[in-house]
Amino acid sequence: MATGQERRRGAEPVDVVATRQEAAALALAPLVILEAIEAWVPGAGPIETHRLGTGHSNETFRLQRDGRSYVLRRPPRPPYPPTAHDVAREYAILAAVEDLDVRAPRPLALCKDPGVIGAPFYLMELVGGDVVRERFPADLDVPLERRRALEEFVDALVEIHAAPWRGTALEGIGRPSGYLERQVRRWKSQWVHNRTREVPDIDRMGAWLSDHLPADPETTLVHGDYKLDNAIFHPGAPARLAVIVDWEMSTLGAPLADLGLLRATYVQAGEEPDDVLDFSPATALPGCLTRDEIVARYAARSGRDVGDLAWYEGLALWKIAILLEGSYKRYLAGTTADPFFALLADGVPRLAARALRLTNHHGGTA
Repeated sequence: MATGQERRRGAEPVDVVATRQEAAALALAPLVILEAIEAWVPGAGPIETHRLGTGHSNETFRLQRDGRSYVLRRPPRPPYPPTAHDVAREYAILAAVEDLDVRAPRPLALCKDPGVIGAPFYLMELVGGDVVRERFPADLDVPLERRRALEEFVDALVEIHAAPWRGTALEGIGRPSGYLERQVRRWKSQWVHNRTREVPDIDRMGAWLSDHLPADPETTLVHGDYKLDNAIFHPGAPARLAVIVDWEMSTLGAPLADLGLLRATYVQAGEEPDDVLDFSPATALPGCLTRDEIVARYAARSGRDVGDLAWYEGLALWKIAILLEGSYKRYLAGTTADPFFALLADGVPRLAARALRLTNHHGGTA
């Protein structure tokens, strides 16, 4: 049997094929079979595909047919934990927030049958615009517009946390109490599934989080993966945030979990980006908000106490380390050739150590 290392030396996995017959001939299943999705995509004639994003989590493709465009979301190739990458749940969340004051794309169709393309998938509207990573788009690449874009980003988070979830379909996506305990318990379980080697700092950080749980927080809708490269901005100036994407980790929980993630992964002026953590290094450019300014704007707009934020930052880094270990496991299994995943050999232990340093810096005793 070929090892993952041997498979990686060969041809890269094929993501999109035209027919089921082509799919059956591949050693690794493709992500999209055009023949199989014809009935799901409105219109007639050929379907064109273009991969969107980096593919480190759920896979995302732009589909074009009859002059119209759509987005297809599906899980990555296995292995991954049974509860991870639940696109049917993500679809339900998007449907639930469609009529609320939340900036999210509109879902269009859900296929729960894994037999169609090898996994469940859904379609949603394509929202045109710009994503900020290494730089801001040209029309926003000046200090005033960079600052305005980040203010919009913080304000969109306040809107998510203000969404009236009681009495809506959102009540079915999570439980309004015990969120923090469940988070720590769930991610400890994820570590057992994802682990490919011993990383003692992961275990130490999990124990510290359990021993220092904040008092029962307010319950709101939370996004779960709130970072700048999950925001799409309308083209042109002034900066206007159109939608937030990647809702797969959304639930009912503690709003500071989103703010802690944002602060822990945010790079500001004078800092060198981390190659596995800082998702949008453009925020180090002149005019961008600092981490403290982000927290201050959020607190002022939401009226929320942010005193326990350090615990939530540590939780965020710990969860990311565990999540990325799952990606590293898929890389070792040969089911992805993404060069990013090779960085995780050192990147996961580094993130766990960073989480411990953060909690110690804020007075913890990890």
